[in-house]
Amino acid sequence: MVHEYDAWMDLALSEARAALVTDDVPIGAVIFSPDGQVLATGRNEREAIKDPTAHAEVVAIRNAVRALEARGESDGWRLEDCTLVVTLEPCAMCAGAIVLSRIPRLVFGAWDEKAGACGSVFDIVREPRLNHWVEVYSRVKEQECAELLRQFFRAKRG
Repeated sequence: MVHEYDAWMDLALSEARAALVTDDVPIGAVIFSPDGQVLATGRNEREAIKDPTAHAEVVAIRNAVRALEARGESDGWRLEDCTLVVTLEPCAMCAGAIVLSRIPRLVFGAWDEKAGACGSVFDIVREPRLNHWVEVYSRVKEQECAELLRQFFRAKRG
């Protein structure tokens, strides 16, 4: 399973790099269907579309719901049996979206010690008072994911 997650993270890293074109923070996400096929992708688009909710995970979730609907496989908004792979630990908003969309598995690269909500600052995806819990696999290609962000912010600070 580890090698599969590494390959999946490579796709998320490609999405993250694509965010650089619009000067967005380079975070990428990919949602895989239950059979391991790419269902949808997303990257940070806050700067590109001037939307504070356009985080990579939210964009990918919206795209996945549309993809399932287009394939005639949707019961609405649930992404049951899918896996979300993202380069950075999701924030509180994104963790909430993961729980609400019923994604059962989350794979991420780097920890977000300032705003992470999947085990570092908060743990929304495994909050026992909620009605859905998420299996979390962290540190997949952690160094590569973290370095992409470090380079971006280093360049921003000049």
